[in-house]
Amino acid sequence: MKHVKHWQDPLNAALGVWLILSPWLVGFQDLETPTMNAVAVGILLGAAALGATFVPRAWEEWTEGALGLWMVISPWALGFASMRDPMMNAVVTGIAVVVLAVWVLATDKDYVDWRKAVHIDR
Repeated sequence: MKHVKHWQDPLNAALGVWLILSPWLVGFQDLETPTMNAVAVGILLGAAALGATFVPRAWEEWTEGALGLWMVISPWALGFASMRDPMMNAVVTGIAVVVLAVWVLATDKDYVDWRKAVHIDR
């Protein structure tokens, strides 16, 4: 089995699965907007995190971070901030995803110098 470069990526994949299942596990499955948001972001997060697990690239970490940030702001952007359970689920999970993605971007020597990889010859 191939060595996993970042332990954070499988954890973010697990958080993606959590988002997909959370409406039913937390009990807000009857609320369409937060449920669709959690399931859609969970699928995207799972795909990005699995991609980062098997073929690590910095853009996947950026994608995970953006999805986490979306989860943090989505209760206000989509109008379910007054619904405690789906709001807390989105915010807490989003913060965890952002922290894990930033952790990888800040500590992986191949990603810390990402600006060098975008160098354009003149």
